Amino acid sequence: MFYYTRWKAAAIVLSAFVVCMFAFPNLLPEKTVESWPKWAQRHIVLGLDLQGGSHILLEVDSNFVRREQVENVRDDVRRVLREARIGYTGLVVRGNTVEVRIRENASIEPALVKLRELSQPLGGILAGSTQRNIDVSADGNLIRLTVNEAAIQDRIRQSVEQSIQIIERRVNELGTVEPLIQRQGADRVLVQVPGLQDPTRLKELLGRTAKLDFRMVDSSISPEQAVQGRVSAESEVLYSSTAPKTPYVIERRVLVSGSELTDAQPGFDQRTNEPIVSFRFNSAGARRFAQATQENVGRPFAIVLDNEVISAPVIREPIIGGSGQISGSFTVQSANDLAILLRAGALPAPLTIMEERTVGPGLGQDSIESGKMASYIGAALVVIFMIATYGLFGVFANIAVAINVCMIFGVLSLLNATLTLPGIAGIVLTVGIAVDSNVLIYERIREEVRAGRTAINAIDAGFSRALSTILDSNITTFIAAAVLFYIGTGPVRGFAVTLGIGILTTVFTAFTVTRLIVATWVRWRRPKHVPI
Repeated sequence: MFYYTRWKAAAIVLSAFVVCMFAFPNLLPEKTVESWPKWAQRHIVLGLDLQGGSHILLEVDSNFVRREQVENVRDDVRRVLREARIGYTGLVVRGNTVEVRIRENASIEPALVKLRELSQPLGGILAGSTQRNIDVSADGNLIRLTVNEAAIQDRIRQSVEQSIQIIERRVNELGTVEPLIQRQGADRVLVQVPGLQDPTRLKELLGRTAKLDFRMVDSSISPEQAVQGRVSAESEVLYSSTAPKTPYVIERRVLVSGSELTDAQPGFDQRTNEPIVSFRFNSAGARRFAQATQENVGRPFAIVLDNEVISAPVIREPIIGGSGQISGSFTVQSANDLAILLRAGALPAPLTIMEERTVGPGLGQDSIESGKMASYIGAALVVIFMIATYGLFGVFANIAVAINVCMIFGVLSLLNATLTLPGIAGIVLTVGIAVDSNVLIYERIREEVRAGRTAINAIDAGFSRALSTILDSNITTFIAAAVLFYIGTGPVRGFAVTLGIGILTTVFTAFTVTRLIVATWVRWRRPKHVPI
């Protein structure tokens, strides 16, 4: 059991060395590591509590999602009845219900057939659900379409998931390192950006819905008349995004939406040298935009962002290239931010900031120093205890524990993991677990010596018979770490990650590194008694 071939010993040493080398870039200045190949630029990212940064808790406007879903049903009812040429009146929204009154009794049954087609299985056709998202009922010539609560909650869930993806794209565009973006509860999103000390720009990017529409300006009525309440149902009054707030009468019909953009980049107008945002549509959007500009030459159209008119130029000639530019008194930063928003896409619902914290770098440095001090004191006490209790074998154990800690940092660097203060606590706890494994082995060796075995047989039996005990204890701890990682969030996950990695490296070092060191010593000294 103590015989190691050269290849086996070399494989153990090389494995430990390679993993430990991944921790080496953390000791060098960042500028030095930047010149290395990409695969070698592995390092541990300090979390929010260690290097400071911004912490923002956002809430998705569930009332907006609810209202939008019901209004979409109302628009679908209007469209379906018009296409079927069925006369109606009194199309209104009451809570989660859309009511419409059919004019002719003979049209009630055809209207019900058409409107029931709007009701779909909850979760889509492939979900196989028997529950419908819309309940359709009739009372005489009054038809009610009620969006049930399950459908609304499902839409809120989808909005939160979509918001997380869009927020992640927006934050990554800022060039920040390892942001943490995750769901909190039913309708909240947690955003943590380490290293970002000024959250103002981050809040501006996250708070804007960035819903971009291209619509026609309604020239049939003046803005002054529209402000007085004379606007038709097909149009609405919107104001300019810059002061003074100028009213515009804008058609509700959307020519092209921002969802059909494929790219948006900041730039400068070659004639005026003013900051602009250039955009490009996908093939479907380019066709719709070209058709709209061909049909409306000489008419003004509006570029609307979050219900504010950025600009309303006149269409001088058809725009058939599928690209264009947005100008509107931008600064360089505002043009860049708008390009980021358009590339990331529009949020499905407005976000409200529920909680905001900024952790300064000084506080993070204090946490690092406290963590270092705790680690140094704990490591020193462990070293002293092991040497005092087990002598030379305690030195072997301390060497294995040092390699174990180095391997933990190597694995964290390999994964580009984020290290938090609870993560440091997990590493300190791992040191105790690693020592515990060696204690179990050494105590087992003592028992074998008391039973009358020779030194070499006692050492061999100690390693072999302690294996099952060590595996049992580490597997149960690893299960606990996995549960913490699965159900935990933020710092709890950081603790679980370092603890889980530490358990794996502990098992490796206890039964390969420590055993290799002891085996090498046994072959060299051929001891007659065990120096424990």
